[in-house]
Amino acid sequence: MSRIRSRSNPVGAALLLAALTACAPKPAPSLPSALKYPDFLYPAVPAALASAPGADAVDRGWRQLQNDNLREAEQEFSAAARRNASLYPAQAGRAYVALARRDYQQAAGLFDVALEAAPTYVPAMVGRGQALLGLMREDEALVAFEAALKLDPSLGDLRRRIDVLRFRDVQQEIEAGRAAAAAGRLPEAKSAFERALAASPDSAFLHRELGGVERRQGNVAEALIHFRNAARLDPLDAVSLVQTGELLEQQMDFAGAEAAYRAASAIEPSADLAGRIAAVAARARDARLPAEYQAISEAARVTRGDLAALIGVRLDDVVKAMPGREEVLTDIRGHWASAWITQVARAGILDAFENHTFQPRTPLRRVDLAVAISRLLTSLAATRPDLSARLATRPAIADVGTGHLNYPEVAAAVASGVLPLAPGDRFEVTRGVTGAEAVDAVARVRALASR
Repeated sequence: MSRIRSRSNPVGAALLLAALTACAPKPAPSLPSALKYPDFLYPAVPAALASAPGADAVDRGWRQLQNDNLREAEQEFSAAARRNASLYPAQAGRAYVALARRDYQQAAGLFDVALEAAPTYVPAMVGRGQALLGLMREDEALVAFEAALKLDPSLGDLRRRIDVLRFRDVQQEIEAGRAAAAAGRLPEAKSAFERALAASPDSAFLHRELGGVERRQGNVAEALIHFRNAARLDPLDAVSLVQTGELLEQQMDFAGAEAAYRAASAIEPSADLAGRIAAVAARARDARLPAEYQAISEAARVTRGDLAALIGVRLDDVVKAMPGREEVLTDIRGHWASAWITQVARAGILDAFENHTFQPRTPLRRVDLAVAISRLLTSLAATRPDLSARLATRPAIADVGTGHLNYPEVAAAVASGVLPLAPGDRFEVTRGVTGAEAVDAVARVRALASR
């Protein structure tokens, strides 16, 4: 008899294994790249309930829901709610499943159950508003959405939905304004948007629409007022911040434009905004520089002092990275570029004369520019094998032979692409340098330094 009891029972073992497998939760699918219901708000489980029975099923149910597996989602949420009646995120999940099935009455009731347990639970408040919209109870939906936004101001999409609900009575004006704007009838568009805005002056998107019309009409001051109001009313309105930055940039208010672009980038970072920020920051810096500096680009002929200022301002990091030396200059006191002259002279980019003068007002020659460029490039090439190889090439230059005293410097400036040759492959060492040429050469060195 004992032998019979000790023998294994394969049928019983199989049944037991099947039962255990059936009881084990099925792994939830991963979230799809495009959510099936992107307007639904994830029913997050608060920290206080994170370890409660059934809490782990909420996320599984949500994943099933967003994969449009409604039956499996309902099973997960319902099982969690049965295990723990106080797990209100599970009730909200059940409500979202009903909402996906367009059973708005059931969804509203389930959201109410969740809100009875947690009156400030935002996912249930938003879902209830969506269910009420399905029931055509728009006024109640607006109340629910406004309450949710007050608790969580980061819900930018909800703010726009609220705007639409608030202005459904003036929708005809909004549509008329947009149609007129699209057709180029700007005075008519302005009037329509102003009437809509009068009905609700706190509408961010109406301020943005009106700002766009004012800008197209050339009314910069009025456009700025509306774009700033839009950004104030909707802290996530990156579009109005970019518009503000563009208008301020046009008005040469580079510091203001930079601030607007940075605020927009904090909301929606992009390579385009990063480039705009860098550009206006540089222009803001240049706007604070002396008038003599700002006149360099238009000069018919630049001086040694002009070049020192260009290099000191636009290649500041390169200059500071070069080893310094003591240099006594006796003729730069009182010169507008004295600080930059001292920097470039100490870095060995432009030499002083034997009598310790710099002669900052002496007109610059092409050969002088080539020497300065060569020294800058040599410093950069110390850590750049690619650039070092380019500088080692020896181009043929019609009027500067390899035996010329300054051939190495001229060759380096030409081979690097910083200083182009004149027609006939001539360099024209003694020709004067225009402001545009000097600015272009320094910009090319800046580009090489930034790689």
